Amino acid sequence: MDLQNRENFLNKLAAKMGKARAIIPEPMDAPVNTYPTERLTHLSAVDLANEFINSAKTMMVDVNVCRESDAVQTLLALCEKYGGGDVVLNSDERLTALGIPAALEAKYTCHTWSPETAQDNISFSEKANLGVVYAEYGLAETGGIVLFSSADRGRSVSLLPEKSIVVVRKSQVLPRVAQVAKVLHDKAQQGERMPSCINIISGPSSTADIELIKVIGVHGPVAKIYLVIDDL
Repeated sequence: MDLQNRENFLNKLAAKMGKARAIIPEPMDAPVNTYPTERLTHLSAVDLANEFINSAKTMMVDVNVCRESDAVQTLLALCEKYGGGDVVLNSDERLTALGIPAALEAKYTCHTWSPETAQDNISFSEKANLGVVYAEYGLAETGGIVLFSSADRGRSVSLLPEKSIVVVRKSQVLPRVAQVAKVLHDKAQQGERMPSCINIISGPSSTADIELIKVIGVHGPVAKIYLVIDDL
């Protein structure tokens, strides 16, 4: 349909409807509140972290708080609690800085996600009992965590294993998704490369499609465990 035919069609359609064509969009109504961008932003970092922990527990997340010096021992204890077995983890310098990969490799059969191992990454993740990832942010409003995917940080690590362990710092808790969007907007404005995928995960896999009965672990990890590092 060329431009003239399109205009004729739209004019005829408007006439049939008994109304003038709106060429210029009407301005949007003023928002009734500022909740989308400002809700929870008044909280201190400590209060945000507490809100995050409480929200996560509501979503059936096993939340474990420790100091950075205790992160490795806490993680090993969590692995034992949830059955040990095969462990897959992302190639993430933040996990390495905590000493987590070395500690896991000394005790379990581990696979570290790598762009060089291609299909082996997914195959191991499918069979692994535990997946260990490091979150970019926690969200106070929902108790969810934000994961950025890249060549070294596959999304399968947090989605395919039977249980998922997420390391997140209290200092990286944001009020809600609006603040994550602002972070990404600023990255784009500065010309930074965007993540290949952004996952926002709130609790273990669940559904209530059938008669509103909640069932856990239908299409993803049956357990979501947070290792929250108290760095405030």
